[in-house]
Amino acid sequence: MNQARRRVIIITDGDHIAQRVIEEVARQIGGRCISLSAGNPTLLSGEQMVTLIKQTPYDPVLVMFDDNGNYGFGRGERAICFVAKHPDIEVLGAVAVASNTKWVTGTKVKYSVTKQGIVVEDAVDKDGVVHKELQHRIYGDTVDILNACDITHIIGIGDIGKMDGRDHINKGCPITKKAIEWIMERSGYRVGG
Repeated sequence: MNQARRRVIIITDGDHIAQRVIEEVARQIGGRCISLSAGNPTLLSGEQMVTLIKQTPYDPVLVMFDDNGNYGFGRGERAICFVAKHPDIEVLGAVAVASNTKWVTGTKVKYSVTKQGIVVEDAVDKDGVVHKELQHRIYGDTVDILNACDITHIIGIGDIGKMDGRDHINKGCPITKKAIEWIMERSGYRVGG
């Protein structure tokens, strides 16, 4: 049964820019991206996402979740919860994407990737800048559920594909790629494997 479990990385962003970046990073690392998981907000249910994940030919599978800044426990968070707790899915980790969303609790992170592409023991804002007053907490519209899902490897990041153009797809999305590779390395998944 364990060998049949699909290995997934959760990304808490799903707008059209994030979609292009995640598709590109999946290509670079030799993984797969569930493009249909993109959406602002997420349109697929957790059940639909699991079905698509199980249809991919190989791992790791990058899956996007987005609540479009909606208040409370949204579609994206419900879908994360379903996928993370599914017996056929092994979540390698999650990329917690910062945004300017208000009224959220946020999620605790030990590490983040700055807009310079440096992994730090801190939290970052939407621009990928470290702020000590964040107290290791990423604030974003789809991140509140992460700590409740028992995900071991969570890394913070600024707005995917942006961060003053430093994560642009034309530059190879180095910041997002660094976050994905960090999760793969920490979880024991061989990068490029």
